[in-house]
Amino acid sequence: MSELCPKRLSRRHFLSSVALTVLAGSAGPVLARSYQGGNLPWTSYAADPPRQVMPGGWKFFSEQEGRTIEAIADRMIPADNLSIGGKEAGCAVYLDRQLAGAYGNSSRLYTQGPFLPGLPTQGYQGADNPAQIYRKGLAAVDAYLKQNKGGKAFADLPPEEQDGFLTELEAGKVKLDGNVDGKALFNVILGNVMEGFFADPVYGGNKDMASWKMLGFPGARYDYRDHVSKFNEPYPHPPISIASQPFWAEK
Repeated sequence: MSELCPKRLSRRHFLSSVALTVLAGSAGPVLARSYQGGNLPWTSYAADPPRQVMPGGWKFFSEQEGRTIEAIADRMIPADNLSIGGKEAGCAVYLDRQLAGAYGNSSRLYTQGPFLPGLPTQGYQGADNPAQIYRKGLAAVDAYLKQNKGGKAFADLPPEEQDGFLTELEAGKVKLDGNVDGKALFNVILGNVMEGFFADPVYGGNKDMASWKMLGFPGARYDYRDHVSKFNEPYPHPPISIASQPFWAEK
């Protein structure tokens, strides 16, 4: 998709440019631990650990929706000699668990009106929560493709047709039923897929820390200040996940 990733940019360069933004703030539960109790001194690792996403069936997506998101993730982040693709990385699993939780129902956000059109830099400004966006959006995509692609679902299209559809969706050229804004839907999915690719594996994506290994990111290490000023030198240690930290081990 030329608008998504111009040919003059390498895949590594593109993914590197968004990695830090995604790692800084994702849809999932934040890594910061809230202090419980109110008494000082504060004890490190006293809060509840993040919940490890376990493999299994879909918690939010239907089978058809899951196939669609997996296929979209694989076109947004295709596998190559640098890393695995979005599907294998678990981007759809990450998103499924997020939509089944607080992110999906916006329980931690202010969601009352008025709802007014926002600037592109402000992101989504509508009344629907993420779960509603995906439920309506994927249904509209499925209906559009069945009407215009011989009854085929997105996952059943050849890669070049998948890319063509996503390019037109990104450009706002696809008119979806149900008052669904195709361009806005594309941007929501793209952001969530990137989150799943770069977030800590504890949340279900970034299988085997594939994206971190590709970028040379140290992961959830407590301290790597000795290496911050060593420019153009690869970090000498493998990345680690939150789940591998001994103080998060289940008791």
